[in-house]
Amino acid sequence: MRQTYRLGVCLGAGLVAATARAADRQENVDRLNTSAEVFEQIMAAPDKGIPRDLLAKAQCVVIVPGVKKGAFIIGAEYGKGYFACREHERRGWTAPGAVIVEGGSFGFQIGGEETDVVMLVMNDDGERRLLSSQFKLGADASVAAGPVGRTTQADTDLYMTAEILSWSRSRGVFAGVSLAGATVRQDLKDNEALYGRKLSNKDIIEGNTPVPSAAEQLVRTLDRYSPRKNS
Repeated sequence: MRQTYRLGVCLGAGLVAATARAADRQENVDRLNTSAEVFEQIMAAPDKGIPRDLLAKAQCVVIVPGVKKGAFIIGAEYGKGYFACREHERRGWTAPGAVIVEGGSFGFQIGGEETDVVMLVMNDDGERRLLSSQFKLGADASVAAGPVGRTTQADTDLYMTAEILSWSRSRGVFAGVSLAGATVRQDLKDNEALYGRKLSNKDIIEGNTPVPSAAEQLVRTLDRYSPRKNS
C-alpha cells in the first residue's frame, strides 16, 4: 500500500511538472508570435516606423510586447520579450534569447496601461552588454530615443555614438523614448522553456543555436525587413 501511494505521488508530481512545462512553453510561443506581430505592425506603418537605414545598421533587435505598469510593485514597470542578433556572416538573424526589462520610463505618459518596446543595438559594445546576465540602460550602456520615419540621417553624432536606440508604442502612438534607468536581464527560465535545456543568452547567440519552430515567425519577420547588415 505504501509503495502504491509513493508511486501515485511521484506520478502526480511528474504530471504537474509536465503540465507546468507545457504551459511555460505555450506562454513563450504566444509571446514570440506577439513580438513578431508588433514588429511587423511598427515597420509596416507608412512613415511612422523605425527608419530602415538604422535597422540595416543594427546588430541586434529587442522586442518587448506589452510592458505593464505596476505589474508587481506599485509604480514598477515590467515586461518580458526577446532579442535576436545578426549571424556571424551577417546574412540573417540568430535564434532569439529571452529578456526581462524593468524600471525606467517606457512612455506611459502617452496613455494606456501597457506599451510595446523596441530597441536597436547599434554596435559591438551594445551587443556585449546585451549578452551579459544583466545591465542598466544609461549607466552600463548608452541609450537614446530613436527617430521615427521611413529614413533618417543615420550619420548624426547621436545615432553613431549611442549603443542602443529605443522606441515605445502605446494606444497606437509610436515614438522614440529614452529608457535610461531601465534594467535588462536575461530570462533563463524562459530560455529553458523555449529550448528544453538551460541556455544563457550568450550560449544562444554565439553558439549557433538552431531557431526553434516557435520562433520562426519572429526570425522571418526580421529577415523580411532587414536580411543583412550594411557596413
